[in-house]
Amino acid sequence: MIARVLLSFAAIALVAAKPGPQAPAVPVQSSIAPPEVANDPQNRLTLELSNGGTVVILLRPDVAPLHVERMRQLAKNGFYDGLKFHRVIPGFMAQSGDPKGTGEGGSTLPNVKAEFSSLPFMRGTLGAARADGDVDSANSQFFIAYGPNAMLDKHYTIYGRVISGMDAVDKIAPGEPPAEPTTIVHARIGN
Repeated sequence: MIARVLLSFAAIALVAAKPGPQAPAVPVQSSIAPPEVANDPQNRLTLELSNGGTVVILLRPDVAPLHVERMRQLAKNGFYDGLKFHRVIPGFMAQSGDPKGTGEGGSTLPNVKAEFSSLPFMRGTLGAARADGDVDSANSQFFIAYGPNAMLDKHYTIYGRVISGMDAVDKIAPGEPPAEPTTIVHARIGN
């Protein structure tokens, strides 16, 4: 009887020690865009800035298709032309895309659902600005990261990266808001 009880406990212990089912692995996305994305002119956003610089951003529809489509739509409609970089924190990021210039505005279109990915925030990363506590509140505002920031990873949607003109981003007037803000003179999609 005692041997049977000990055997039962041993069987329970072995079952309990077995590892449970594994969660499905999240596919790791590459920071390098696939050739079909990189070579498509519709994935190039060019920002002509009032500081005289030009910034070219490679959009990543393979990572965040909803955010890329929104950016394309707004840029093609001239939405970003004349908007200020209203929040610029040296070493962190430069934010624009708000017609009010306060960080509280957006387009008249509905908000975009979050599209988090495994991509890390690096220098030149384009991220979707959103309200604190509401991951699905991105609309028209965006930010460009000045450097790596792991605290943003998997909490903010990444949908592009500067491929030319980071020196112009570095020259965007700092402040929250800046005394004399840098503006987007013209934003366009394509070459």
